[in-house]
Amino acid sequence: MLFELRQYRVQPGRRDDWVRVMEDQIIPFQSSLGMVIVGSFVAEEDPDLYVWIRRFDSEDERVRQYEAVYQSDHWKTNLAPLANELLEREKMVITRLLPTAASDLK
Repeated sequence: MLFELRQYRVQPGRRDDWVRVMEDQIIPFQSSLGMVIVGSFVAEEDPDLYVWIRRFDSEDERVRQYEAVYQSDHWKTNLAPLANELLEREKMVITRLLPTAASDLK
């Protein structure tokens, strides 16, 4: 089991727009293709920070799901342009995490 902690910087003043895109379009699309989204968060004291966590059973599964999502026509045509408009992509921080024995997330 592995997790991704994905931290995004949203264009100033556009976080609510990004949350709507995530909740109405991106999360449902990725979930429909088998991705497990553990959580979606905004920072209480940082108006331009959005964080979400995804879980994968294995590295092979992660590779398959990345392919299904990011190589799809729907992603390339509809969702990637929205992400490019709303995010400061160069400031993304994606951290791969492995749960410890005491973790409730497994």
